[in-house]
Amino acid sequence: MNEQPILSIVTATKGSFSDYWLEQLLKVKGNVQFILVYPPDTPIKPIDDKRIKAIVSPYKGEVMQRFTGLLNVTTDYLMALDDDDFVHPDILECTAAYFQRFPESWVLRLKIENIDYKNEQRIQQDWQPIPDIAQLEICKKTPENPFPFQGGNYKGLLEVPIAPLDKNFDIRHALIPWKHRTDMEGIHFENFNNRVWRNAIVQPALAELSKAMRIFGALTWVPLWNLDRSLGLFVQATSFEKNKIIGHAMPKPEQVRYITKDASLKEARIHLTADTLLVKTYPQFGYLWNLFFWELYAVPKVIGKSLKKKLVKQV
Repeated sequence: MNEQPILSIVTATKGSFSDYWLEQLLKVKGNVQFILVYPPDTPIKPIDDKRIKAIVSPYKGEVMQRFTGLLNVTTDYLMALDDDDFVHPDILECTAAYFQRFPESWVLRLKIENIDYKNEQRIQQDWQPIPDIAQLEICKKTPENPFPFQGGNYKGLLEVPIAPLDKNFDIRHALIPWKHRTDMEGIHFENFNNRVWRNAIVQPALAELSKAMRIFGALTWVPLWNLDRSLGLFVQATSFEKNKIIGHAMPKPEQVRYITKDASLKEARIHLTADTLLVKTYPQFGYLWNLFFWELYAVPKVIGKSLKKKLVKQV
């Protein structure tokens, strides 16, 4: 009898992913479950691999599609991957080794290499072997070594603390639009995607996010974008413990290749609606209010860029 998979890779897709991307995804070794979530009324690509599970979301949009996929995860561990990014073919072995060594960890932060979408040679470069997790030393931030992560050149597993959500709200973010936000800097992180999470930690956060989407009665608000950061912070807020070490960050070489594009090629997206769900659910955390006002003042910039792009197309 086949063993049940322990890792699910969830991808929200419009179905327009390249043949090369799919080919590389299916090179991931072992009994991994791939969950592809399509929007309504979209043809599902036939794929000859029993590890693929195709789901149709009830609504279109990154939030609902990925949310639907994550709710359907039954494995112990999961990760979210976009349909133009790439993950190391040995990610299952890496996941099993890490959580065997650290069974109480929430998350394994994978090493990400940002690569321009036109750099095909680098995108298609052979993967280097993942370091032996059992042999890696633990790196941590101490008064004597405050920046072990400087330049991302740490050699071992770097301890990752929970986001400092209990920081005080800085009123300057509400009053001064150009006040630079710095509380997100450091070893902690906000985003959910491209990390391996323990499913038992993620599911309660999904339940809280679902509650936050309800306005009153049957009326529900589902943002189109930004589940990446919102869910990463929902997970940490739902199970918040001050100064807790929630996982570790992997050293080089990379385990994820994140494909970047010029800003002019990206769709303009307003993230505030998703961030509003955070402060609605966890108003006690000043860190989230700092984020909220930072994104609030970003809205006119996003709208301006979108209008400028439309005018350029019309010329």
